[in-house]
Parts: sequence; C-alpha cells; structure tokens
Amino acid sequence: MKRKDESSAPRAAAKAIRSPKGERTPVTKTQVFRIFADNPGKVFSYRQLSRRLGVTTKEQREELFSHLKALRNSSQLTHLQNDDYRLTDASAFHEATEPASGRKTRKNEAPLARRGGARPIETEFGQGPVVHRRREAGFDFPDADQPEVAHRRDSGGETITGIVSLATDKYAFVVSEESETDVRVFTDRLKFAMQGDTVRLRLRGSRDGRPVGDVVEVLKRQRTEIVGRLYVQGGIGFVKPDNRKLYFDVFVPEENLHDAKQGEKVLVRITEFPNDHGRSPVGEVVRSFGPAGENEAEINAIMAEFGLPFEFPAAVEEESEAIPDVIGEAEISRRRDFRSITTFTIDPADAKDFDDALSIQQLENGHWEIGVHIADVTHYVRPGTELEHEAKHRATSVYLVDRVIPMLPERLSNGVCSLRPNEDKLTFSAVFELDENGKLYDSWFGKTIIHSDRRFSYEEAQERIETKEGDYAAEINLLNDIAKKICAARFKKGAISFETQEVKFRLDAEGKPLGVYVKERKDAHKLIEEFMLLANRKVAEFVFRLKARKPRFTMVYRTHDAPDPDRLENFALFAKKFGHTLDLSNPKKLSHELNDLSEEVIGKPEQNVLQTLAVRTMAKAKYTTEPLGHFGLAFDHYSHFTSPIRRYPDMMAHRLLEHYLEGGKNVEVEPIEEDCKHSSEREKVAANAERASIKYKQVEFMSNVIGETFKGVVSGLTEWGMFVEIEENKCEGMIRLSEIPGDFYELDKDNYRIVGQRTKRIIQFGDEMQVVVKAANLLDRTIDFELVDNRPDSVKRREQDERESRGGRGGRSSRPERESRGSKGNRRR
Repeated sequence: MKRKDESSAPRAAAKAIRSPKGERTPVTKTQVFRIFADNPGKVFSYRQLSRRLGVTTKEQREELFSHLKALRNSSQLTHLQNDDYRLTDASAFHEATEPASGRKTRKNEAPLARRGGARPIETEFGQGPVVHRRREAGFDFPDADQPEVAHRRDSGGETITGIVSLATDKYAFVVSEESETDVRVFTDRLKFAMQGDTVRLRLRGSRDGRPVGDVVEVLKRQRTEIVGRLYVQGGIGFVKPDNRKLYFDVFVPEENLHDAKQGEKVLVRITEFPNDHGRSPVGEVVRSFGPAGENEAEINAIMAEFGLPFEFPAAVEEESEAIPDVIGEAEISRRRDFRSITTFTIDPADAKDFDDALSIQQLENGHWEIGVHIADVTHYVRPGTELEHEAKHRATSVYLVDRVIPMLPERLSNGVCSLRPNEDKLTFSAVFELDENGKLYDSWFGKTIIHSDRRFSYEEAQERIETKEGDYAAEINLLNDIAKKICAARFKKGAISFETQEVKFRLDAEGKPLGVYVKERKDAHKLIEEFMLLANRKVAEFVFRLKARKPRFTMVYRTHDAPDPDRLENFALFAKKFGHTLDLSNPKKLSHELNDLSEEVIGKPEQNVLQTLAVRTMAKAKYTTEPLGHFGLAFDHYSHFTSPIRRYPDMMAHRLLEHYLEGGKNVEVEPIEEDCKHSSEREKVAANAERASIKYKQVEFMSNVIGETFKGVVSGLTEWGMFVEIEENKCEGMIRLSEIPGDFYELDKDNYRIVGQRTKRIIQFGDEMQVVVKAANLLDRTIDFELVDNRPDSVKRREQDERESRGGRGGRSSRPERESRGSKGNRRR
C-alpha cells in the first residue's frame, strides 16, 4: 500500500480555510485588512499573511494578491518594498468594508521604521518569505507587568496534548492526535516551549479560521541547550540563538558566563524557564567555541546546534580499548575462510574506516564467485554494553566538511573493525555466484574471515579501468564489466537515475577552503555501488522469504515510497517550462519517463535545477520493519547491510540475519521499529548538519573572492530575490530583485520566472547569468551577488541622469539580510 510522503510538507504547515462542510472558502478583503488593523504599526509579508489566513490554493493566492493591491490603491495599506505591507493609518480601520476612496498615496508618507533585522526565509518556486524579526538582547514581551492577564488566559477551555512545531518566531503549531487541525499558538503563549517539545494545550477558540490555544504546561522538553552568539553588557550576558525560529534570548548572569567573552559563539544550557512570559529564560554557558565567524567556532557551533557529540563517554572509550585485536583459533574455526582468495577494498583516498571488501575467484563451472565482505562490527559491539548504547544513540556517523563525528570509537572504526590491508579481519559476508553477463545463480550468507591483499583508492581503481594496466587490473575490469550489466538490468526494471551533485572542498591545514569542486562519479564508484546494492537487496529478500506467511520475520528494511502525485504533477509542469514533457498517465512507466528526462537535460543549463528538483519531488527513504519496497532502486525488498561501522541500522540487520541463520524464532517487531524510527531521525539530523557545514565552507570560500565574476544559472526565485548557482563550484547566492539593473522585476510564480515591468524582459530557472560576488556573511551563512550589467554605457548614463533628476526619489531600498537556502545534499539511498 502506498503511503503519501509528508517529508516536505510537515503537519505544521497551514491548512486551507474551510467551511463547515469542508469546502474551501474565499479570502475576503475584510479578513486581510483586519490582520493589519489588529496589529497597527506591524509589517507583514505576503507569506505571513498566507500563513495567518491558511492560504493554500491558487485561487486563494490570487484573491490575497488582489485584496492587497486594492487596499494599497485605496491607501489603506502602504507597500514598503517587495512583499512587505503595513497599515497606513489607524483611521483606515473604519474604511475596511467600504468601497475604495481612490485617495492617492501621500508623497511624503514615510514607511514605518522596521524593528530588528528581518531575515526572510526563501521557499521553492517563489512563494513569499517568512520574515523573522529578531529581538534585541534583553527584549521584554508586552504585558510583562500584568501576570493576571496570563492567569486569565490559562483558565477554562478544553485541554489537549501535542508536539510543538515552530513555524516562525511569531507563532508555532501544536500537532496533536486529539485535534484534526493543528493548533496555532503565539509565542508569548508557548511557555518557552521549543521545537519537538510535548505540551499540554488549552484551546481558546479560533482565529482566521484556525483553532488557537495557549500552552498550560510543558510536559517534556527535547533540549535545554541552545547555540548562539553571546552579547555582554555591564557583566550581564544575553545569548541570541543561531536558530532563527527560536523566539527568545537567554539571560546569562555574570557568575554563569564562565569566562565567555563578548561576541563568542557559545552553548548555553537553560537552567530556569520563568512562568512570566515577559522575562527571559536564565542559563549558563556550558561551552565557548571562540569568536563568532572563525572556522573552529562555527563548525563546533554547528555540531552543538544539531546536538552532535564532541567526544565519547569515558566508559565507552574504556570498553573500546579493552577489546582484543587478536583473533582466536576457535573463532576462526567457526567461520568460512576466504583468506586465500583475492580480496581488496576500494574507498576514498582519505578514508580510514574500510567496512567493505570484494573477493573474486573463478569456479570450476566457469562462473565467478564474488564475495561482498562487511566488517563484523556486531562481533565486537555486544548488546547491553556501553558501546552498544552509544552506537544506538548516535545511529550514524556524521561527515562534516573538515571532520567526521563517528558512530564508533576510533579504535573500532579505524582499527579493529576496519578491513585494513594485510591483516586478518572478521567479516559478515554475502557471496554470489555470477556469470560474466551478471546473471545470478546462487547466494550464500554467513560469518567469514578475510585477508585484504590491497587497499585501492577510487582514483587507483579508475586508473586500472581506464588503462587496463597495474596490479589486479584484470580482476577490477571483470568486476566493472559485471557491475555494468547488473546496473543495466536494474534500470531496465525501473530504477531512477536522478542524482544530485556532491560538493567537495580542498582545505589547508587550518581547515580553510582553498577550492570547491563537484565530485565526479566514475566507473570505480559505480562498481562498488552496484555490488553493495546487490548485497543489500539479496539480504532483504533472503529474510523476507524465510517465512511464507504473515507475520513475516522481522527485518530492518530501507524503504522508499513512490512520489506523491500532486508533487509529481507540479514537477511535470515545471519541466514543461523548459520544453520537457513527462507523461504521467501510466504509473508503471513513471521511472522510464523520469530517466528519459534525466538523459534529455544532460549538458543543458537546466540540468542541475531539474535533477535537484526531481530528487526533492521523490519521497524520502527511511528505515522500517515494513517491507514496502524501494521505488527509486526498483527493488521489492531492500535493506542496509554494508556499512555497520557508520550506520546502526546495518548493525541491526546483521544481528537479525545472524539470529535467523542460526535457526532463531521471530523477533518482536515493536522494539526494532522504534530503533528504525530513531535511526531515521538521526539520519535527518546528520544530513542537515552536513548541509550546514557545506554552506558555511562555501560562504567562507566566497569571502576570499569578493569582486570576482563567475558564470552561474538561476536556481531559485522569490518575491524579493533571484538565486544564482555558480556552475564551477555550486556556491549559491542571491541577487535582490530591486538591484537588477535597468528595470524593476516582479515574480510570475505560476511560470517560475521574473518579468521586468517596463522592458518585459523574462528571467527564469536555468538561465545563465554573469554575477559578481558582492558579499559573503559568515555569521548568517549567506552570499550576495550582483548581476553583471552588460547594457551599453549610453543606457547606463541615461538611467543615472534620470535618477539624479528625480533627486533620488522613487528609488528602491535594498532588502534586509536574509537567510540563504540550505545547501543541497545527496539523496541517501
């Protein structure tokens, strides 16, 4: 049964306004205006209005734009810049439901000063930004001196329990099984609850068609530690969180600063959550990472922001050191011995944890026996130990740009378990009998011992493939030929070929980026990948078929659902703008349609944009005990078996397979499913941390090339800016629409393009651009570009003369600093 993927549309997202019967209701001008009338002096963006009104459909968006335009033309609202609006004056409230008066905008009417630094967060396809207005250090909430007001709001009404999902720094949603609709809670009614916290909520009616409530009690806090920048005044500190969805600063008394200094990045632990929402939580500095903006400080801050560990507990290290590295004869006798068979590893040049090796020998019948040998981590990491507890908690190794946060201590990951050359190693193996055409005749699974003859880097193996010369060149080329045939069969059955590009860095000894490049996947990479896929698939199929009837034997599966039809339709419409047609009428041919598109775009400007969006359109892979299959790989059953040094689900799969091979009974499913969910969540955290570190390093690299010109392609559009990705290094920055020379551009979101108001010039996704690096902000991890102005000098002079003749009137101010989009990471299979 297909399950709808909600990974890109969390439940916290606003739902459409609906009538009692469930039909969508129109957005009225009165509803729009009342938001401003209830908040005189506040600035609202289009996205904020959409959230408040629950706008989701095209019709509702058009209605909202129409009402904003009408209210602006009638001078009831003032259009500040791009998509920001505010109430023109208080008297306009009485005109809300009356016909437009036609009053012209006053010439000298100045925009209301905006409080704090706004940071719009961009979204795909130009949907408007969410504007964060960060509080200054020591900011107090309104009504701070009226505790009786808060008391009245906490009394009466139905209560429910749910999980907090922060949407902006102004309000959150509480997701509860007791409510069909997510409940909006404004931040001054959250009792300092944060993302993921479990709360008890009191409902108090509705607003803008959505239920509204107040948090009565925070039942469980996910985290009490926050990463941010420290500001110190008069011996008193405030920490402003890096996470822009956090809506409060943390007060740090002088005695709790622990020698941390002004401007440093710190990890602060909250020790007191006040009952009065007008006060700030109190905390103490747990760790200082050094001056904000410096490499070590920022990378360590990323680790702390995502809850990544800095070291292993002492008890874990002690257990690791106590493990013997000598293999006893009794253990060898229990295993199938592959030490005399040609075996080697192929890994990145800088790898130290070798968790897979390949062996090859020809059988008497002319077929080839190919062994996929995986480090036998579970032989050393036993249930109930501190090592096991820590591995389960971490669930995955995390690969930041300049360091690895391993799942297992170094003595295991790089030593005892690592399949280093010229050493006997314990392995868990999948052994296959294949012919030279890749046809599979037999499979065997079990515990083994190997002796790797050679450690190849990918570059060395690729050299053997290209030159056909060097040690083990014959074996590597035979494996490569078989891998290509297995791959071809996989794609014939419907595997998807879309992949995003992986960014790599050349770093100096201090971790400073000297260069940025795109990792190229060659035959050596694909060779290893195909045999790992084969092992993972056959292990999953073997366990699935052990029992013919339900309940099947419990197993850890890696599953991937088919794409959501609505998202796929949107992607097809987008691809059509570039002249590419996707036929979605036959679901069985969907993978072939996507693969054809992938081949069509190779070498074209829109290649990376379309391939990246295609991957985003796909469902997210996850771990589960349900054998739902893997759409992207076109496998009915698939597991993760081949990387137990760096992934806990692989350790789980090893234990389950060993248990069943020894004749064990079915394993209880619930604990395994819980571990699968935990591993999936930790994988997401790891991916986000990796993207954050890549983005930081990209910004750091671009800070050294300010003023230089690069060729790029348009990779994103919003109401306020155009994102451009540099072709040679995939660094992405923004050009404000107000700063594009020669015209003022507006977003045509239905066609994924911007259009000049006067010239009607069209700029759309995939268009090539020449850009100059204008700024790179390490603290905000943002890059600003400006468009190279290739217009004739006479046109530029005429435009300058016009500006001077106007005396500067009518010019557009630049938009405040914004948060840049996250760096794109590879899809994890």
